[in-house]
Amino acid sequence: MNRNDENPNLRDDAHLGAAVAVLELSSVARGIEVADAILWEADIEVLFSEPVQPGKYVILFTGGVQDLTSAMELGAAKAGGDLVDRLLLPQVHEQVELGLRRRGNINGQIDALGVVETTTVAAAVEAADAALKQATVDLLELRIANGLGGKSYFTMTGEVSDVRAAVMRGASIASERGMLAREVVIPRPHVDLVRHL
Repeated sequence: MNRNDENPNLRDDAHLGAAVAVLELSSVARGIEVADAILWEADIEVLFSEPVQPGKYVILFTGGVQDLTSAMELGAAKAGGDLVDRLLLPQVHEQVELGLRRRGNINGQIDALGVVETTTVAAAVEAADAALKQATVDLLELRIANGLGGKSYFTMTGEVSDVRAAVMRGASIASERGMLAREVVIPRPHVDLVRHL
């Protein structure tokens, strides 16, 4: 797989903590500058900090809520007009990390498939977190920016009613931010489609 079609790599020696934050910028140069500034500002751990398509820069970091808040404030101020989106999640769902690491797995037929597509990375992470907390579903993948023209999406599975509720919640969160591109629920997707997820 081409590196440009993959998610940025989360550091293998680090994991999402209870709280995570995302800064998304329209400038790679400014993104690198912001990443350096927030590392000096607070006791945070950067999980990835790198360019994504189309020429954006995304920083995902974890730490205590107070440190994340301080880093976010400084980062947003330093980013100025280059800030595309931002997010601070104080209690992130544990499946979000698995989705970012693309460790979801599907075996055979699934009951329902839900997809929520957003225009920013931060909106996808927040929508996925909300969807997972809404109903009993499993996150299959959380795909961000690369190979998607800067958009992001996540897929999940479970019983049809749970997937509908989770998609509705995730889409609602992204829509409130003005970042929803599309959402779908597919009851009993064809087995040949499932092979390609």
